[in-house]
Amino acid sequence: MKLATTHALNDKTTTPITLSQMGFGCAPLGNLYRKLDEADAQATLDAAWDAGIRYFDTAPQYGLGLSEMRVADAMARFDRNAVTLSTKVGRLLNDCAPDEVTPEAFVDVPQKKIVFDFTYDGIMRSYTDSVARLRTDQIDMLFLHDLDAGTNGQAFEDNNLRQLFSQGGYTALRELRDGGQIAGIGAGVNAWEICERLLGEADFDAFLLAGRYTLLEQAPLETFLPLCTKRGVGIILGGPYNSGILATGAVEGARYDYAPASEEILQRVRKLEAVCAAHDTPLIAAALQFPLGHEAVKTVIPGASNPDEVRQNVKIFETPIPQSLWSDLKTERLIHPDAPTPKECDDAA
Repeated sequence: MKLATTHALNDKTTTPITLSQMGFGCAPLGNLYRKLDEADAQATLDAAWDAGIRYFDTAPQYGLGLSEMRVADAMARFDRNAVTLSTKVGRLLNDCAPDEVTPEAFVDVPQKKIVFDFTYDGIMRSYTDSVARLRTDQIDMLFLHDLDAGTNGQAFEDNNLRQLFSQGGYTALRELRDGGQIAGIGAGVNAWEICERLLGEADFDAFLLAGRYTLLEQAPLETFLPLCTKRGVGIILGGPYNSGILATGAVEGARYDYAPASEEILQRVRKLEAVCAAHDTPLIAAALQFPLGHEAVKTVIPGASNPDEVRQNVKIFETPIPQSLWSDLKTERLIHPDAPTPKECDDAA
């Protein structure tokens, strides 16, 4: 696969949105799990730009605004007209006392606490605050962030959807898109089911789906991805390694879906590794490239916290993969028999 290839996000937006086949997920720039020096953060963003990456995704949650502010510094150096930029709405960052800070998985963050708000006023304030932190009103896409049940339960999801559709949140998104402030709207979540539910209620342009269409998981093939294709909705695929195990392999301590992998998952990954090894292909390369075989998936966005990781991601992305690897994975029933696979490389590559 060639990183420089770009895909149109969909065929519905008034303003065309193009995405490099690999984007950059900016969560690590918010000091995810460990502190990242400012110089290292900017060097990482420069490495992404130099590699040809032109899509960058951030969010207020990432370091309680720190990621957005670091992205802002980079955007001032880059050709802004060549970049596609997305951020997220639904989490407001409020000033608070030191003991009220809600860092979640981020360290050394500003003194803020997160308040979920998917109402009209909440969406508008979230957008305005992001414009201030990013120091630009050239935000291409806004994603509703983590409004699904997740770890907070079904009542949380139901309440967020009430705010979205009964208290004006979706109206705010439509106003921003129809007014030309943004080009596309969608949701950034860890579950495909909420995306399907959203499409049953209203019109969306794209979904940033983390970890749910990978070498280990293809459940969205049954109903959700066909619906996206029918409706012209693009998928931005985050978490292609299922939070680690498809990058590390079935090693001790391997993580799947943000937790230690079960023995069942470890066994399946060992089988995936064996097929990849038989074709002299790293598991991580197959994992990164596999989602792009589906026409609805427009880009994958692995994260990186230093320039070497960016360059390694690019190398992995451009690793030739023989078609026989994909067919063997289907023969071994390790991926869905109807899963479309990347077609650029053949056995002679």
